[in-house]
Amino acid sequence: MDTLFAQLLVFGVLVAAANVLGGLILFPSRHHRELKRVLKYVLALGAGYILAVTFMEIVPKSVLLWQRTNPETSSNLYVPMLLLLGGYMLTQFFEHTIAPHFHLGEEVHADHVISARSAYTGVGGLLIHTFFDGVSIAAASLIDVRVGFLVFIAVFLHKFPEGFTIGSMILAAGKGFREVLIATSLIGMATVVGVVVFYFVGTRAEVSVAYALPIAAGVTLYVAASDLIPEVNHHGGKRPLVSFSVFAGVALFFVVHFLVDRFLGH
Repeated sequence: MDTLFAQLLVFGVLVAAANVLGGLILFPSRHHRELKRVLKYVLALGAGYILAVTFMEIVPKSVLLWQRTNPETSSNLYVPMLLLLGGYMLTQFFEHTIAPHFHLGEEVHADHVISARSAYTGVGGLLIHTFFDGVSIAAASLIDVRVGFLVFIAVFLHKFPEGFTIGSMILAAGKGFREVLIATSLIGMATVVGVVVFYFVGTRAEVSVAYALPIAAGVTLYVAASDLIPEVNHHGGKRPLVSFSVFAGVALFFVVHFLVDRFLGH
């Protein structure tokens, strides 16, 4: 088995496991209050890290890769920026148009009952987002294994709150442990599928990475700026440390970046 493929499989499985665990920590229910408090900080930490990795790694690498694969139009960045915007709008469409009840990181309380159709629509809308999480990891890794690791950390950090949110929605629809396990497993597997599919596409058609990476940048930017940051702002009004955790997430990116360059650099 190719070393890079094995590494990507490990990344995909770890991300999927985080989704499932995020849903399963809803059981037993007596721990909900404590877990919600912790997840607010994880959410904020992930938001800062994802913003940093998007602006410091994914977007610059998208531009450089586009210029290298399209030397005749290297000064015209219209297409990659259009793809980035497309990734952002695609996520908006699936998460908040097709699945208007979905709010990443927002708990659904037991007394806030929603229909089973709304809950499952939320799961369906999230599948596209999580698929592109896998594409992001694979595309970044095909450019540079170090960048792939940084993107993996970014994806991993928001998977626990994501699984928690999906599990909460399923419970609010009157379902139980089995349905939460199935829903979070489907969400997790979508990321694994994204990793595997794009590994084979990217290794056989290298130019596809130049198109996929800016789309992935748009998806990750949406997750950080439109999903996570609004939740951080909502909770941070009463807990300033939640807002400070965003800055801690940015700082974490630079620490991880330094360590990756130090120990994995060529």
